[in-house]
Amino acid sequence: MMQMKGLFPVPFGYDQYPNPEALNTALRRLFLAREAEGSRHANPGPITLRNEQLFESHFKLFSWPDAEIVELRNFCLSRLAQLVSELNGYDERTRARLDIRTDAWFHVTRRNGFFGVHNHPLASWSGVYCVSAGKNDADQPDSGLLNFLHPHIGQAMYVDPGNEHLKQPFGIQNYGLMLQPGQLVLFPSWLLHQVLPFYGEGERITVAFNCSFSLR
Repeated sequence: MMQMKGLFPVPFGYDQYPNPEALNTALRRLFLAREAEGSRHANPGPITLRNEQLFESHFKLFSWPDAEIVELRNFCLSRLAQLVSELNGYDERTRARLDIRTDAWFHVTRRNGFFGVHNHPLASWSGVYCVSAGKNDADQPDSGLLNFLHPHIGQAMYVDPGNEHLKQPFGIQNYGLMLQPGQLVLFPSWLLHQVLPFYGEGERITVAFNCSFSLR
């Protein structure tokens, strides 16, 4: 019997906040109010390609004392600590010694807004939480897609029937996620990703965060 093994896989974590309507309503209200204050809460030194239809906050979001931010931070970081512990084989005693340094921010994206290809240096893990997905146009299935670029740089140098339809996790295509309210996705910070243009009504609102770890 031929053995098949997967080498060099990329770990992802997924979770869903239970009954997220109340939390997301409070987060949306807070973020739109802070966005309306203009540069006071905006990222003062944006680098990644974006346009004026996307607002990016500064990176101190998880330090805000607002109850809805504390609730979201506890959810995101507890799920990340669980994932890191499982992947590294940490027991409960070691997990309790984990210190997490975090940068976090929010995006408000309106029609035609996008965020270019990037990754997150000086962090080991990143995450995105969806507050609002907006209402996509029916003829734009990739609107606002969180798109992860395939990390194997040579994966599509030659495509034929021998590799064109490989089943996951061996496929050669990029990986796209259409985020839903309350959804959390966790991934390694080195992985290149982007947000495709949002073609829809309302706001696509997300919270993103980067984390580095140390052991007490």
